[in-house]
Amino acid sequence: MSKLKWAAGAAVLACTSAAMAYAATGTAGAATTGSGTGTAAAPAAHSKVATQNKAAVKAKAAKAAKRPPVLSGKRQVTIVRAQAFESAVSMVSGELTEVDDDSGRQLFVPTPVSRTEYIIKAYGKATNDPASLEPSCWQVSRPGGSDPLRVEAAACDKSNARQRFHITAQADKTYAIDSGSAYLQYSPTRGLILEELGDAPLLSTFRLVDNGPAPRGNR
Repeated sequence: MSKLKWAAGAAVLACTSAAMAYAATGTAGAATTGSGTGTAAAPAAHSKVATQNKAAVKAKAAKAAKRPPVLSGKRQVTIVRAQAFESAVSMVSGELTEVDDDSGRQLFVPTPVSRTEYIIKAYGKATNDPASLEPSCWQVSRPGGSDPLRVEAAACDKSNARQRFHITAQADKTYAIDSGSAYLQYSPTRGLILEELGDAPLLSTFRLVDNGPAPRGNR
């Protein structure tokens, strides 16, 4: 996986000021103004602006550094459940599942739509068919009844709340994926589902494996 390096430069303004104290003495015929202190208002203002500029540059660099390249919307990734052995996440027949072959759409482009939310675009193998270059997006499916929430394919619409996911880095360099606090989890009997954790631990986290630049339309 390529590592994106972030660099930021800031001009540092150094302003010095000297304050001089004047004392008036009672000399005959001279105007007496008392004692005063120079405030050096202009240098102080420059120093304040310089400090604010430095802080803004640092804040911008820190914000950029928090989002790794695989979450920039400019890289395509495969998604592998860290607890799985020989399977990868794939969009097969419109439903998110795990496969141990190359079937379905296995290339994903997490694309930021806000500071903390992403739409996740799914791409298949590029062919001569223009349709193969068009992504579908993850969307929460609500079957109803006692059936769990799932992820299905849909036409991409970043304004649709059901297509917005959080992708949160974990201490072991994997990621948790959730939509509205319902986390993408693996069930031995139902496959990949979305469920709220409650007091239960997070059992499924995912690795995002960089597979190069995103398709041209996404960059």
